[in-house]
Amino acid sequence: MNRERFEELVGEALDSLPEEFLHGMENIEVVVEDWPSPEDLESAGIEDGDRYTLFGLYHGVPLTERGVYYSGVQPDLITIYQRPIERAVGPDPARLREQIRVTVLHEVAHHFGIDDERLDELGWA
Repeated sequence: MNRERFEELVGEALDSLPEEFLHGMENIEVVVEDWPSPEDLESAGIEDGDRYTLFGLYHGVPLTERGVYYSGVQPDLITIYQRPIERAVGPDPARLREQIRVTVLHEVAHHFGIDDERLDELGWA
């Protein structure tokens, strides 16, 4: 799939978020990259460098950890990795759309301070 279409699907996933999430997102940027970098894999705790297993990554300070001195900082960043998602789900457009949605929800949840354990309980891990 070309990058433009993939980015549209990421945009659809963001647009599908409940209003309270959309209005609560502060100082954050969402981008699409082909593959995670070695630094991204390390940041995610993927030690063996398996770039096929990382679908998205949140870099930033969750809203729950921002204090009164949080200002003048670069936006938080959510990166969605196109090639690992495509490789995992294959050519089925419905499966691709659903995996993108789950990945976007997962990373946005980190922005709101929800950890992986709770995301697993919710089925978003």
